[in-house]
Amino acid sequence: MTDDQQLVRVAVEAAVCTVTLDSPHNRNALSSTLVRQLRAAIIGAGEDPGVRAVVVTHTGGTFCAGADLGEALERGRTPEEATKEAGAAMSALMRAFIELPKPVIVVANGHVRAGGFGLVGSADIALAGPHATFALTESRLGLAPSIISVVLLAKMTARAVGRYFLTGEAFTGAQGVRAGLLTAATDSVEELHAVRNEILESVRKASPQGLAASKKLATASLLAGFDTAVARRAAESMALFDSAEARAGMTAFLAKQTPPWDASTS
Repeated sequence: MTDDQQLVRVAVEAAVCTVTLDSPHNRNALSSTLVRQLRAAIIGAGEDPGVRAVVVTHTGGTFCAGADLGEALERGRTPEEATKEAGAAMSALMRAFIELPKPVIVVANGHVRAGGFGLVGSADIALAGPHATFALTESRLGLAPSIISVVLLAKMTARAVGRYFLTGEAFTGAQGVRAGLLTAATDSVEELHAVRNEILESVRKASPQGLAASKKLATASLLAGFDTAVARRAAESMALFDSAEARAGMTAFLAKQTPPWDASTS
């Protein structure tokens, strides 16, 4: 992958900046290029006085599959360096979403996995279409949703966390709404667009100062302990990735085999 590839598309219309993840060949994974372009788009939207809200959406069947560790390894990073780099990129993106003094609205109509949850959880409003699915499969790989838990624990209900963090099972948009992860889920693309447009029209009626002050209230508790929580979870993530169990889990996953601890009967 070359640095000049455009993996994030940006368009501004009617006071809304639409940021589209456009790397379907690797399921919109968070490569260094995509991360850099996404952060630049978010920062640019924040600096544009004509932008009232930011919509983050995607092309392809996956909203975001999480970190692109393979790309980091191809750039000569060691597995440890790749893991550390991915964690730093994820925490920086989450902070960028949360700190932006304008509403960030995620519109996902595809699969959300791993670090994709970090983007959804960091958004102020999260909408899902009929093709959206969600799964936190880290536990099946000998890992945990460590860094993204910083935002997920602030949004999801305790019961939902207790189920989906531990089981790794997939869930729907409707279940995501009940879990507290999503604002709304729709049964059709037309309805998804209608809900998005209704929310954006309401945001357009708000003043920039009012939006910034209101968002600051909504995110204050999360930002207050953000750096400490992220540092703790990043250290935890590194330790897990360095374990023999995680290596066995990742090896089995890449080989499309069953990991040694799988005791399922189906």
